[in-house]
Amino acid sequence: MEPCPVFIGGRWFTPDGLPTSPVHNPSTGEVIAECPLGDAALVNAAVQAASDAFPVWSETPPIERARIFFRYRQLIETNFDKLCKLVSREHGKTLSEARGDVYRGMENVEYACGAPTLLMGDTLENLARRVDCETVLQPLGVCAGITPFNFPVMVPMWMFPLALVCGNTFVLKPSEKVPLSAVLLIELLQEAGLPEGVLNLVHGGRESVDTLLTHPTVRAISFVGSSPVAKYIHETGTKHGKRVQANGGAKNYIVIMPDADMPKSIEALATAAFGCAGERCMAGSTAITVGAAADKMLPSLTEAAKAIRVGRTDIEQQPDMGALISAAHRDRVVSLIDGGADQGAKVLCDGRGVKVDGAPNGFYVGATIVDQVASEMTIAQEEIFGPVLNVMRTDKLDEAIELANRSAYGNGAAIFTQSGHAAREFKHRVKAGMVGVNVGVPATVAMFPFTGWDASFYGDLHIQGKEGVQFYTQQKVITSRWFGSEVEDVWRK
Repeated sequence: MEPCPVFIGGRWFTPDGLPTSPVHNPSTGEVIAECPLGDAALVNAAVQAASDAFPVWSETPPIERARIFFRYRQLIETNFDKLCKLVSREHGKTLSEARGDVYRGMENVEYACGAPTLLMGDTLENLARRVDCETVLQPLGVCAGITPFNFPVMVPMWMFPLALVCGNTFVLKPSEKVPLSAVLLIELLQEAGLPEGVLNLVHGGRESVDTLLTHPTVRAISFVGSSPVAKYIHETGTKHGKRVQANGGAKNYIVIMPDADMPKSIEALATAAFGCAGERCMAGSTAITVGAAADKMLPSLTEAAKAIRVGRTDIEQQPDMGALISAAHRDRVVSLIDGGADQGAKVLCDGRGVKVDGAPNGFYVGATIVDQVASEMTIAQEEIFGPVLNVMRTDKLDEAIELANRSAYGNGAAIFTQSGHAAREFKHRVKAGMVGVNVGVPATVAMFPFTGWDASFYGDLHIQGKEGVQFYTQQKVITSRWFGSEVEDVWRK
């Protein structure tokens, strides 16, 4: 069994007397660790350690904070393969997908290394006669991050690197399903020279989350997860006076026009729908075909989906797709496919009941395509978070945009077309925060904010980029005027 300690005040330890939650290898169903479910006392200790570290860390020059993250970036690169294998083992991603997870996380570290520039303010001399004005960005205090299972490295690194270089201290609570990657991430940051108490790690469930949301010392909360929980996080955190950025779920639409480059569109659509086994909030979970696009696309797309090899990701011979995170989640995905079929949709490629040699207890669902999905069906309304592509048919682009805009979510949307006019209409009118034109997964990179809309995001300032810097800092405006007899004499002449 892998150790799963907490990290508080610069000390690693496994708390005694707490209940635990099993950490599985999804490829086999084997329990590989027991994650301690922290209570309020444990979280309070982590917050206190972060609070104690804040005065010195906040006064550390930004360039010195950045140097720690330059060293951290090098350590991540040195331990890149180790991190990827750990992500694959506890999550079920393929090694290729795990590399993407770690690499995208590392990009956020690289962005954070620009702290001296990111934290620069503005100045204006002679705002009025002999009056100067300047702005400075100062840290908030103790911040906290609550992260999901689907990107064990990238999502925590959306949060703590930028929060720390901005001068805050931090408490990280990763998903209890994938705690081991977070342990390694913090071990490497400790090796890079981060002072004690600046970053703390706790594990847990509802009690840990509620303690962070209501703790009077915590100034800001960053969250990624499902929309119902994101809504709860935002409402509870803001009620207790905290800044909150809470990213929720999604139902992302990809419109396929009849003039699209079909081979390239099919390749991109398969990646968007089935990559990471569909366990990502930017998954292209619904294709809306316009006119003749369905007949041009579906035969080849169905062949491509059936050819996707599902298997263990903890062995040298890698499959195209790994397992889902848990048996319960696998069963939920299967039940949604069942419900779609019962309500009249047509399953063109069926991933239910897929078997993997040597892994009878793994949590597998194969690539699935469900055609003739109607908007009133449950499968069309709920976020599936699995390797399932819904296909909805329309006659015109206007209908496709209207159909996409009915969704309560607003994370991502994309269009595949060779028409500049169609692309312009779509990107202007579709109600989503991230839009792709001939790009199936329009997820942003570190220097741009991750801009979900509507039920996909609760808050004001988004994760990543300049908005991330704004979220983790507070702006002070200073207006100055200095008096002196020599200056007065010169002025009077």
